[in-house]
Amino acid sequence: MSRRTGHHHARKVAVAAVAAVAAFGLTACQDTSDGASGAASSAASQDSGSPDASAKSGAAGDAAESLRKTAPTPLRDGAGLYPRAIRLEHSGKDNGRVLASTVVPGGGNGIGAVQESTDGGASFSQVGTIADPASADGRGLCCATLYELPRQVGDMPAGTLLWAASFGQDVPKADRHMSIRVFKSTDVGRSWTYLSTVATATDTKGLWEPEFSIDAEGNLVCHYSDETDPRHSQKLVAVRSRDGVSWSGLHDTVASAPASDRPGMAVVRKLPNGTYVMTYEICSDDPKFSCVVHYRTSPDGWDWGDPTNLGIRPQTADGKYFKHAPTLAWAPEAGNPQGKLLLVGQAMFNADGSKAEGSGRTIWTNSKGGEGTWKEIPAPVAVTSDKVDFCPNYSSSLLPSADGHQLLEIATDYDGGVCRPFHATDGM
Repeated sequence: MSRRTGHHHARKVAVAAVAAVAAFGLTACQDTSDGASGAASSAASQDSGSPDASAKSGAAGDAAESLRKTAPTPLRDGAGLYPRAIRLEHSGKDNGRVLASTVVPGGGNGIGAVQESTDGGASFSQVGTIADPASADGRGLCCATLYELPRQVGDMPAGTLLWAASFGQDVPKADRHMSIRVFKSTDVGRSWTYLSTVATATDTKGLWEPEFSIDAEGNLVCHYSDETDPRHSQKLVAVRSRDGVSWSGLHDTVASAPASDRPGMAVVRKLPNGTYVMTYEICSDDPKFSCVVHYRTSPDGWDWGDPTNLGIRPQTADGKYFKHAPTLAWAPEAGNPQGKLLLVGQAMFNADGSKAEGSGRTIWTNSKGGEGTWKEIPAPVAVTSDKVDFCPNYSSSLLPSADGHQLLEIATDYDGGVCRPFHATDGM
């Protein structure tokens, strides 16, 4: 398994990160020091129609609603990066189950590990594995995403699970042609089969951080970060598919005019009013950005407007802002048809640029579709390491309960030198 090295002017930090992770059997997927660009993927309910609305059914759903608070607990034995969590909403009798995925080492073979919880996130056990020759023998695997189809796509019914990741970043540079590959499961994550390849690099540069959504026309959309355009160090792009097999319509969604800028780590959620919200980081030589979290909106999940419009920086009333590895979730809120958004970034900073006291222990909420200021609430998992590298609080996963009263978080942190995912649930 591997971790991408990221921004061109953060190479020295990336080398240090690779060495640190290699000590426990991993190499770096992506540098997140100031100036590194990151990955993204799906965190809370992966919806494309109604956001995380009726996620409970039977014992699994009842347990999810009754659970109030759990202490941070390792998601799995050993290392794991890039956590993702979903609650099944379109899988009939299995609705309410929580599935989580991480990218883990496997004796030099990067694999995707799928965990399941039937008690709302209080406990997890591994139920599936995605292993592919494209990431075996040290070829590299990074930044996976997990998604439940909310409607039929091609011959795949609603409830089909999709998992995608970046493959091949550790192949020797002269022979490297990275790809984003998709796998599907029709048995609640127990077994997985290869479905398609979203994109393959035409040069030795990177393709990172796939993220799925369904646009207003019912197409399956894959957003990802693309380094292969010589006019951009990195940009965000999207393609779409009617069947999950053939992909077309490649276009830029966020592509900055300065060639050195690196928009990355897209996460997309749809609001009840039909508006789509995308969060991402923008890494840059310009200190105004330096991996600061931004967002923008789309009326249909496909047209995001002028790609050179870098969007809006979310912030609190006193000017705090996030840097690095943002993820986004949606939750229902009593008396508010729009619901509320939840946002987390790897590190939180004060208006003057100093590290904020609650960094690593805070998430934000916003009840106006992202407009205006955001409010701070305690994170279920309090990440203790203050490093800004590939591990602590890196692309944490947020999964609100179906009633919006509580939140499951999966966040990574160092544990005896190993980067481990921890899960916890708390009220909100």
